[in-house]
Amino acid sequence: MGGETSLIATHPALGWRHATQFGGISVPFSRANGVPIWYELAGDGPVMVFIHANPFDHDLWLYQKAHFSTWFRIVSIDIRGYGRSVKMTEPFTLEDMCNDVMGVLADIGAKRAICVGCSVGSGTAILLGLDHPDTFDALVLVGGNSGSSNRFQKRIDNYRADLSGYHLKHLRDLVSPAFAESRLGAHLLNMFVERQPQLKGDAIAHVFAAGNSTDTTARLPSMRVPTLVVNGELDHSLAAGQRTASLIPGAHHRIMPRTGHACPIEDPAGFDVFVIAFLEERGLMPKL
Repeated sequence: MGGETSLIATHPALGWRHATQFGGISVPFSRANGVPIWYELAGDGPVMVFIHANPFDHDLWLYQKAHFSTWFRIVSIDIRGYGRSVKMTEPFTLEDMCNDVMGVLADIGAKRAICVGCSVGSGTAILLGLDHPDTFDALVLVGGNSGSSNRFQKRIDNYRADLSGYHLKHLRDLVSPAFAESRLGAHLLNMFVERQPQLKGDAIAHVFAAGNSTDTTARLPSMRVPTLVVNGELDHSLAAGQRTASLIPGAHHRIMPRTGHACPIEDPAGFDVFVIAFLEERGLMPKL
């Protein structure tokens, strides 16, 4: 096609190929941490980075991307193992996942950001806030578990044994039963299931293993970054989120009625109200 070029790169260790340029427009992959991490940008203003949960992808935040891009430059990442990002089938750590995020921020020239994470994304956000307090103006933790979970080994075993059979069941476990049975809920959860051809069960298992091998609970009292913890009323991480909020100095904790672990996609308007109020209290909500 006239004037359009496509440059193809291959990651030497992984044999993973991707187009880096098309018609002079760069496709948004960060390689700052040595593996390809895909991200999406929307809006303009102060940077707000979103880190999704197992077993979703960046579209867990589809409502928040649309809403908060009114005020912020939104960066939504496919964490390693999901979406267009690398599918690592060798062990890695939560610190590696943090470095993926820091690499994306460096690539877009972001010196500061607000970090919003859900589930393993919230664990990543906690470690980012502890290790890089001068980069993050605020943390929003959905779930907010700072330690290990006895649920994770079951997840690891099931994803390795039967990705296609287990994925939807796991997704449904993370939302309220009413949402899972609704037309909207069924549509949204199936949207992630339809992306299974892009996924590898073993790669997802390694994400769980990385999240479950890091316990930051003892470090929470040293957190300097203002923190909001949000849990759904039916969230299996509710007790862990309450513990996290109680240990972080000045942290706020909010509970969303009739929602589960994935409350930002179950009740986006209610979730956004909590986030905006928290940011306004700290002078972090831009004026239009």
